[in-house]
Amino acid sequence: MRSRFLPSDFNFDESITLLAGRGQYPVICARHMVKCGAACSLIASEDSSPEVWELFPPQRRARFNPGQIGRLLKKLKEFGSPYAIMAGQIAPKRLFHGLKFDMTALRMLARLKERNAESIFGALAAEIERHGVRLLDARSFMDDDVATAGFMTSTTFSLESLGDGIRVAGAIAALNVGQGIVVRRGTVLAVEGFDGTDKMLLRCGEFHTNKKCFIKTSKPRQDFRFDVPIVGLATLAAMEAGGIRAMALESENTILLNRMELLAQADRRSIGIYGYVA
Repeated sequence: MRSRFLPSDFNFDESITLLAGRGQYPVICARHMVKCGAACSLIASEDSSPEVWELFPPQRRARFNPGQIGRLLKKLKEFGSPYAIMAGQIAPKRLFHGLKFDMTALRMLARLKERNAESIFGALAAEIERHGVRLLDARSFMDDDVATAGFMTSTTFSLESLGDGIRVAGAIAALNVGQGIVVRRGTVLAVEGFDGTDKMLLRCGEFHTNKKCFIKTSKPRQDFRFDVPIVGLATLAAMEAGGIRAMALESENTILLNRMELLAQADRRSIGIYGYVA
């Protein structure tokens, strides 16, 4: 089955290199790619899952340190793939601490007016494409895990003030602050920051009230080549710990990792998941 997120001129006869960060996203993406019949290679960061490493033969896989951009580009050339997909996380703090940058990375960083996750990954994407490799939408091959419109769980919740929360979440995302907020009847209780979604959800345990709703959105000009809103099983655990029983996600633009299992777990935890249309 062809992924609707692939470009119209995508050539299935050519190979794809998966650029893997940490977490389950690269593992799931790799399995979907193979299922679709794509020829694949892997370039994995040092903290990527051993599970994704084992999915590829030795001659079609390599490791890289996120600061070693020259090595990454060299391996892309060796694999000869005209396409690449970024999947998985590189912890934001690793972009600023503990990396040994090579000359290619230093030159790339020197050209940036701002140094944040979005600008760094945007520069990396431009560098990859400058070397003749087309970076695909990171939702490619993940169609079965994308959020759909309406309630995706048997558990439901009131949508009465959801519109207000969605507007606030969109305004905050437009400022590049974060892509998630927690609201209660239009009142913002928490905003996602540098510490990430799960920490924000856990903080909400301090508010001893019901009807809290977690809203996740995309930015107005989201670059889906390297930045896709994602929720997983860890998100559910953090929501439960934070006393949150409602989640609203932007449909089509949010990925639910291990979607079927996640939705089943949500119902077991009495957490409702709703997909809204932006």
